[in-house]
This record gives sequence, structure tokens and C-alpha cells, in this order.
Amino acid sequence: MDIAPYKQVLSLPGLKLLTLIGFLARIPATAAGMTITLHVITALHLDYAAAGVAGALGMAGAGLGGPIAGRLIDRLGMRPIMIVATACQGVYWLVAPQLSYPLLVVFAFIAGTLSIPIFSIMRQFVAALTPVDQRRTAFAIDSMAVELSYMLGPALAVAAVTGLGSHLTMYFVGGGMVVAGISLILLNPPIRSAEEEASVGAGAPAIPRRQWLTPSLWALLAITAATTFILSATELSVVAVLNNGDATSFTGLVIGLWCLYSLIGGFVYGALPRTLSPLTLISGLGLLTIPLGLLSGVSWWWLILALIPTGLLCAPSLASTVDTMSKWIPAGARGEAMGWHGTALTIGIATGAPVSGAIIDAFGPGWGFVTAGAAGTLLVALALPFWPRRSRTMSPSQAPAPELEPAA
Repeated sequence: MDIAPYKQVLSLPGLKLLTLIGFLARIPATAAGMTITLHVITALHLDYAAAGVAGALGMAGAGLGGPIAGRLIDRLGMRPIMIVATACQGVYWLVAPQLSYPLLVVFAFIAGTLSIPIFSIMRQFVAALTPVDQRRTAFAIDSMAVELSYMLGPALAVAAVTGLGSHLTMYFVGGGMVVAGISLILLNPPIRSAEEEASVGAGAPAIPRRQWLTPSLWALLAITAATTFILSATELSVVAVLNNGDATSFTGLVIGLWCLYSLIGGFVYGALPRTLSPLTLISGLGLLTIPLGLLSGVSWWWLILALIPTGLLCAPSLASTVDTMSKWIPAGARGEAMGWHGTALTIGIATGAPVSGAIIDAFGPGWGFVTAGAAGTLLVALALPFWPRRSRTMSPSQAPAPELEPAA
């Protein structure tokens, strides 16, 4: 395999350091949800439903606040927004351990709305620092970094709560977020390339949404949500299948290997000589998930093998959506667009587990996989009429979005 594309991307000025900082900054963000869940269960002594509500409202707040923060970043720059978001996170995580459950739920939503947009803003930085023809590889690296952070963050949260208690863990999570925010504020990476900045101009009026928030972009956001719906529903289905087969102790191993397959797939995708359409990757992810429904009742090691095809498509599917979006969106609206992309990811995650959970309760563990794959594939099919037959990459200017010819 040719790894030259990775060498070229990582040699770009500032990208290697930014990738490392972005990876470390995402670990407290990925640990936050698990920390709140365990705090509600262990410290407040409430049930899993109550923990789920707290987590869901935090995610809802993040989904609502992402596009707003992105639009403000487009207009005002990164630093002012990051200063406010970092301060808000510091205050929230300082007081959260002392809050009663009703107040915790309310503040979780508010803190989610004012959260540090670490995932979307990192993709904005990557797009600014990387030439268009190298973005596929750069976003593959970004997707692999996200995968690693999701492997580490929740696991570290569980270990910390078990060893130190939920109160101290919450302080550590909040401290990590504050350090991450301050690091990015001091580093101050560009949100647009020099060419884009010269073309957009300081203090320029916001680009009207009608110029870029097109039916084609909504279709892209829909299949982005389909991706995380499949992944969220598949994860719960894996847990259900293993629990049903009295193999719960192997859950960490199976999920960990599934994440490893995703890392391998992302690495291969970033080294490919040409870009693959997100339609192709996500429809493949959905179609390959459906047959996993046959695995209910089989041994856990069969599940490890069966997850290889879908695992290999996880990171490439996510990378392809953000790569496509970066090419469709004018530089002056990239922050808000990446915020919408983050909202789509959040919607998929938030709906995948509850929907598949209801199906699993009603029909059995195997049907969770069928639901995940079928729903994702259906969303891709619904997006097809709005998908462009051809498109040109956006210039750095504030020109309208490319003229897209809808598919027949």
C-alpha cells in the first residue's frame, strides 16, 4: 500500500501538531457522556432511563448549538467563540457534581448548546490547512483520530469513576475540556486558507443559506445521519447478541476489534488513488449490516469475524461525508456547514440506539442489525434523487454553491 499520501499530508505546515492536539482534545469530550451516565447511576442512585435522559439532552443541546457556533465562527473568527465556550464548560463541570438531578438535566442541555465545537471546528481547520486534492487523506486521518478518541474516552471514564468516584472524574473531564479549549485558543489555527481569507475578506456579510443549503446538501446530511444511526444501532445490537448468548464479558473485546477494523478501513481509504462516493460507502455499510441479523445465538467469535466488512467501512463512510461537504461549501459558510454536519452525526447517534432497542425488545437481538442496515440503506435510497450527477469544487470565494444537476 502506498503511504505517500499520508506523508504528504502530515508534512503540511501545522497539520501534524494540530492533529495531535485535536486527538487529545477529543478524549474528554468523548468521556463526558459516559461520566454523566455513571454519575447519575452511582452518585445520584437513579436508573438507566434517568441517565439516558441526561445524556440525550446534552446531545440535543450540542446538536442545536453546533450550527449556531459555526455561523458565529464564520463571522467573528474562532477565538471569541472558543473563549466563551471554554469558560462555559469550565463553569458547568465545576458545579455539575453538586447539582440535583433536575438541575443537572437542565444544565446538561445548556452546556451542550454552549459546548466547545471540537469535532466540527477540527474539520474546519483541516479543510483550511489542506489542498482540495489532499483532503480525502486528511479527513481519513481525522476520522481515525475520532475513532481512537471514542475507544479511549469512555473506557477512561469508566476506569476513573470506578477508581476515583464520579465527582473527581467530572472535575477531570471539565479540566481536560478547559485545557483543550485554551490550547486551541493559543494555537489559533486558521479557519480558512490564505487564498480563501483574501477572497472572503474580513467582516464580510454572511453568505445567504439559500446559496449553499441546497436539497443536495440536505441529502448529504441525511446520509451522514444514516451512518451514525447504523453504527449506534449496531453497537447496541452487538451488546444484545452477546448478552443473549451469555457472553457479556466479551463485549469490550468485540467492540474494540470492531473499532480496530474501522481504523484499518480508514487508513486504506486515505491511501486510495481516488475518492469514493459517500453513497457507495454508506449503502455498502447498510447492506452489509443486514445479514448480521443471522448471528443471533452464535458464538461470540463468529461475531468478531462477521463484523469485519462493516467495520472496514465505518471510518471511510464518515470521512467521505465531510470530504464531500468541504468541497460543496463556500469557505465563508464552512463553519456553519460543519456545524450542521455535526448535528447530523448527533441525530444519528441519538436515534440509533432507542430505535434499535425497541426493535430488539420486541423481536430479538438479531433484528437490531436488520433495522440498522435497512434504515441506513433506505435513507441512502431516498437521497439519490437529490444527489448531483456532477459537481465542481467550490472556489475560495463567496460564490453561490455549485450548480448541481439532480440525478434522474
